[in-house]
Amino acid sequence: MSYLVLARKWRPKDFSDTVGQAHVLQALINALESGRLHHAYLFAGTRGVGKTTIARILAKALNCEKGVTAEPCGECSACVEIDEGRFVDLIEVDAASKTKVDDTRDLLDNVQYAPARGRYKVYLIDEVHMLSKSSFNALLKTLEEPPPHVKFLLATTDPQKLPVTVLSRCLQFNLTRLTPRLIQDRLAKICEAEAIEADGPALAMIARAADGSLRDALSLLDQAIAYCGGKVEEAPVATMLGTIDRDHVSRLIALLAANDAPGILDAMREIDEQFPDYARLLEDLARDLQQIAVYQVVGRIETEDDIRDEQIAALADAMSPADIQLFYQTALIGRRDLHLAPDPKSGAEMTLLRMLAFRPAEAGAGGNAASGGGSAGKQASVRKTAAPVAKVAQAKRAEPAGASKWQDPVWTELVPQLGLTGADRLLAASCALLERKGNTVFFSLDPASESYLTRQRKDSLAATLSRHFDEPLTVDIAIGKAAIESPMQEASREASERFEAERVKLEADPNVQALKDMFGAELKPDSIKLNNPPQND
Repeated sequence: MSYLVLARKWRPKDFSDTVGQAHVLQALINALESGRLHHAYLFAGTRGVGKTTIARILAKALNCEKGVTAEPCGECSACVEIDEGRFVDLIEVDAASKTKVDDTRDLLDNVQYAPARGRYKVYLIDEVHMLSKSSFNALLKTLEEPPPHVKFLLATTDPQKLPVTVLSRCLQFNLTRLTPRLIQDRLAKICEAEAIEADGPALAMIARAADGSLRDALSLLDQAIAYCGGKVEEAPVATMLGTIDRDHVSRLIALLAANDAPGILDAMREIDEQFPDYARLLEDLARDLQQIAVYQVVGRIETEDDIRDEQIAALADAMSPADIQLFYQTALIGRRDLHLAPDPKSGAEMTLLRMLAFRPAEAGAGGNAASGGGSAGKQASVRKTAAPVAKVAQAKRAEPAGASKWQDPVWTELVPQLGLTGADRLLAASCALLERKGNTVFFSLDPASESYLTRQRKDSLAATLSRHFDEPLTVDIAIGKAAIESPMQEASREASERFEAERVKLEADPNVQALKDMFGAELKPDSIKLNNPPQND
C-alpha cells in the first residue's frame, strides 16, 4: 500500500478531533443540535487552519445516516464516502481553476435536482474569492434563495475580495492561526501514535516554522522524519529549517546587554559557519526580546519555546525596558530591510551594531560600541570621561575661593559660545536656564522639544559646561513650561515680532494701499520674506 502523508492521514474526521477553532465548532454544534441550519456558510482564514476540514465534517453531519447530528458516526456509507472524497452529493469545486462564468452556470444547473444519495446536496467551493465578477453575479440569486435540499459551504483565504452582496448572504466564521503550543501538542500526539521518537525542542521548532498552519506543520514533520532518518532530533531539524541554535540567540541577547560589540561579531562568525537563515535569526531574536519584555512586566511567561525561564529571568535583569524596546524594533526593521543589504550576514551584523549605536541606556554607547564593547569597553569609557573631570576638579580645588567663572550668564548669549553642534545644540537652545545650586545647573525643557533629550546629549551638555567654566558641573533638565524663555523660544518670538512689524509696515505703504483701492488686491502674509537677523556667533 502506498504511503499516505501525515497531513491526509491525520485530517480530523469529526469536530471533537479538530485542533483549535473552538469558537467556530461551538457555533456549528449548537446549530446542528437545535436544527437552526443556515443555507450558506463562509469559512475564512489563512492556509492550513481547517477551513475545508471543518466544511467536510459539516457535510458529514448533514448527511450521516443517523440523521442530522453534531457527532456523525463515521461508519455509514455517507460518512465513509465523504471521508474518501467520493460522495456524489458533496460537490467540491476549486474556484481558482473554475473562475469563468460558464463554469459557475454549469455548476448551478443541477442545483434544482434533489440529492442522489444524501439528505442534502452540499456545494463546497474552495478559494471562492477567485471567482470572477460575472461568476459571483451568477451565484448570487441561488445563494440567496437555494432549494431546501442545498447547502453552500464556501472557503477563502482572502474574504476582503468577496463582494459584500455575497458576504451578506452567508454566515461568516473567521478561523484563527493556531498557536505554536497547540501545534506542538498535536505533533507530539501524532509522533506517539506513529511510534516516532521526537525531541520536544525539535517539535517546537517545527511548530514555530509552521506559522499557525497545522497542515504546514505536518508537511514539515514528514520532511523531518525523512531528513532525520526516522528520529526527529533538534540539531538536524534546525539544519533542515535553516534555523539558529537557541543558545546562539540567547548569547547574542546577553552580548547586547553587555554592550559587547566584538563579542557579537565573534558570535556572528560562529553562526555563519552553520549556513543560517538570517531572517529567521532576527525573527527569533525579536521573539525572545518580546518574551523578556513580558517577563519584566508580569514576572512570568507562558513559554511556547524551549528557552528556559531562568535564561529569560537573567536577561530581563540585565537589560532595561528601554533597551528591549529599541532592540525589538530594530530587529523588526532589520529583518524587513534584509534583502536590501549587500548580503544577509552583513545586514544582520549591521542590525545588531545599530542596536548598540542607538542604545539609550548607556552614556556614550554609540561611540563605544564599535571600538570596545562589553565591560572592558564600559570601563574605558568611564576612564575617558573621568580623566578630564578629575583634572577639572583638581584645578577647581587649586583655585582660590570665589574664583568660579559662573556669573549668572545670559543663556541665550552663552549657547553660541559653547561650541555645541547638531542635536546637542538643539537641546541646549530648547532649554531655559533656571538656576544653579552647588554644582548642579537646573534647566527647563519645553514639552514640544522633549524628543531632543537623551542621556547622551544631557551628559554632553554637562561636559561642555564643565569645560567652559573649568569646574565639574552636572545638569538637571525637567520637562515643563517655564516663565523664562529658551534661546529657541526667544528667537521664534523675535522672528514673529519682526514679521508682524514688516506686515504692518507693508500694509501702510502708499503703493500697497493704491493697489488695494484700484484692483481690490490683498496682501498675502506668506509672500513676506524677512532678511536673516545678524548672528551672535
